[in-house]
Amino acid sequence: MKKIMFAAIAAISLTSCAVNYDKTESGLVYKVFPGKGGDSLKAGHYVKYNVQFYLTDRSGKTDSLLNETAGMPNYFQVDTSARVKYSFMEIMPKLRSGDSAVVLLSTDSLKSKRAINPNDSVVFVKGSNIQCRIKVLQAFKEEKDVMADYEKETKNEEARQAKSVEDYMNSKGLKGIKTKNGAYVILDNPGDASLKADSGKQASIKYKGYLMSDSSKVFDTNFDSSKGHTEPIEVVVGISQVIPGWHDALPYFGKGGSGKILIPSFLGYGPQGRQPEIPGNSNLIFDIQVLDVHDAPSVDEMERRPMPQGH
Repeated sequence: MKKIMFAAIAAISLTSCAVNYDKTESGLVYKVFPGKGGDSLKAGHYVKYNVQFYLTDRSGKTDSLLNETAGMPNYFQVDTSARVKYSFMEIMPKLRSGDSAVVLLSTDSLKSKRAINPNDSVVFVKGSNIQCRIKVLQAFKEEKDVMADYEKETKNEEARQAKSVEDYMNSKGLKGIKTKNGAYVILDNPGDASLKADSGKQASIKYKGYLMSDSSKVFDTNFDSSKGHTEPIEVVVGISQVIPGWHDALPYFGKGGSGKILIPSFLGYGPQGRQPEIPGNSNLIFDIQVLDVHDAPSVDEMERRPMPQGH
């Protein structure tokens, strides 16, 4: 239903010459598509919404999807101050629950306001726009109601992500071990059972990480030099600052072990992702080899080490 709604907005906003756009005092161009007359959005209220950001060329033709809320909606406290001028949030007080809207942000204006990198002429060419497609789902007056709804949506999204991992495994005929928090481990070689990568142990790891939705999208690896580094990563299980899915899955491997870790987004990078390589709410796969397992260094030694990136 959400995809149909966005497609309808796109068709209206991009192809109809009869559509008259409005403009805010800051110069923001927008068009509201009314819903069924839900609650109005007032300053201080909270709004639950979905949004997609597209890059459009000078003619208004959609070029590429920049970002979107995929599955998990966003929440925002309605603001009428200067802080939200020339952003899609500026028009929120003009909307009601159930409304949709299209907002056009000039990349030239955003560059002049330093809202995007003024030197990024490859992506944001002169005369292009960022098109925001917004759907207001619900309005709240009290923060406690927002938090209750957020917790419900979080549980629903985690269930959807977990099911999508299971569906992927079924489609590929894969059998794995489900960890206590919801990652999956596929062991090609369990390794030395007497030297497990248990909590508190340090494991030396080779890895390749890619998107479950597209295995050709390798976002990081140290198996080869394609990402600029080949040294094994040293992870103190349960302590190092890597994504939760790694801590959840590594204890199933011993020294010399190898296999795959399938990680739902809520145990990975979540709704924020790690742009641009990892979109929000992306399920991930890591091919890993555990080269060594040994006692972890002292806390002082660990604090002197650089923080591992991208895991």
